[in-house]
Amino acid sequence: MRTLDLITQVLEIIAALAVAPLFVGWINQCRAWLQNRRAPSLWLPYRGIRKLFHKDAVIAERASGLFRIAPYIVFSAMVLAAAIIPSMGTALPFTTAADAIALVGLLATARVFQSLAAMDIGTAFGTLGARREMMVGFLAEPALLIVIFVASIISATTALPAITENLATQHLALYPSLAFSAIAFTLVLLAENARIPIDNPSTHLELTMIHEAMLLEYSARHLALMEWAAALKLFNYACIGFALFVPWGISTSEGTPLTLLASIPLLAGKLLIVGAGLALVETVSAKLRVFRAPEFLATAFLFAVLGLLVHLLLGA
Repeated sequence: MRTLDLITQVLEIIAALAVAPLFVGWINQCRAWLQNRRAPSLWLPYRGIRKLFHKDAVIAERASGLFRIAPYIVFSAMVLAAAIIPSMGTALPFTTAADAIALVGLLATARVFQSLAAMDIGTAFGTLGARREMMVGFLAEPALLIVIFVASIISATTALPAITENLATQHLALYPSLAFSAIAFTLVLLAENARIPIDNPSTHLELTMIHEAMLLEYSARHLALMEWAAALKLFNYACIGFALFVPWGISTSEGTPLTLLASIPLLAGKLLIVGAGLALVETVSAKLRVFRAPEFLATAFLFAVLGLLVHLLLGA
């Protein structure tokens, strides 16, 4: 194992922890600019997390140990997911123990514990949000898996770094299957991260909220970890998209320290573009009714299946 591989692994985890709240702040700024409003500070997510860590936690009397430990499990799952995803380099020692299928399993584990904790107190809103979250996850995970399968078949591996390296080192070519998969992945990203049109992360309307409904009983450090984990999840999904569909600029296994350094500004540029794109989509889109969410995710599943069929039948 090379020293550069360990440096890449540690650097990616630190970058995910540090940049995830900044990425959320950038999206909020872009949304405000597009809506002709005064933009909040880019550092507002950091201030919110720091403030919550300095407060005393208030826990319901009926809360079990699951409610207390869930934020740590959810946050740890998102950090482990960041260790698997090649955001800057593909030479990641941690990925020898986990592939893309395990990555989907980590995301599902975080969802399950978050939903169980929301139902643990027994409040109406927490249970409502947990049920909606599980519905979204039940419909989004198959589409995400098929998107990964398309890239896996092209690269003949399920290891995400190997998929990224294979796609990055190939000659530039148009893959219709990856184009359909990219559309499906974008829809899944919006749904899984509680973004418009599935959910609105900036509102607390009782009848429509999904993610925020599961966090109403949390406070202080527990809420800080949940908010930080949500930002990490959005960052991770963006990096999965980069690894599958825009792998250029990521340092490969044969890379040098210079290529690793060069991947840092390239990752920042990709995040700036994707953040602005997400803000644009949320600005021009309307919030869907809850019962329309299955149709939205069924469309993502159909695009993913279409990409798989195009590759299997046409080899493109």
